[in-house]
Amino acid sequence: MPSIEDFLTASEEQDIIEAIRIAELNTSGEIRVHIEHNCSNDVYEHVMEVFHYLKMDNTKLQNGVLIYVAVDKKEFVIYGDKGINDVVPIDFWNTTRDVIASEFKQGEFAKGLIKGIKKAGEELTEHFPWIHGDTNELDNTISTN
Repeated sequence: MPSIEDFLTASEEQDIIEAIRIAELNTSGEIRVHIEHNCSNDVYEHVMEVFHYLKMDNTKLQNGVLIYVAVDKKEFVIYGDKGINDVVPIDFWNTTRDVIASEFKQGEFAKGLIKGIKKAGEELTEHFPWIHGDTNELDNTISTN
């Protein structure tokens, strides 16, 4: 099975993890990145399974955001839980997708993910600011399958 290094270098992976950490500093929201090299299902339907598998639907305020990448299909999905989806502007997911896609088209996968994470973090901070006692509910590492 291909490793994450086939899509991102170890250094880029660390940069993405750091971007998640920084994006979550001022919010109770949670951001995850999941990369799969082989996705045999419909990507959008599969992202909902991954969201559940990663327990992203268990956050207290339903404010998790998953950026899912299907490498073999050259597709990605940004999926937000109900809490965040209910409060973001109508075009938020499309504009975030466009930011990521612009970098992906140039082969800048890490840069695209980092820009998407930053944009999601800004929106989460606006609607779900960090308050005293908030804990990081989910791991910041990049999950793979």
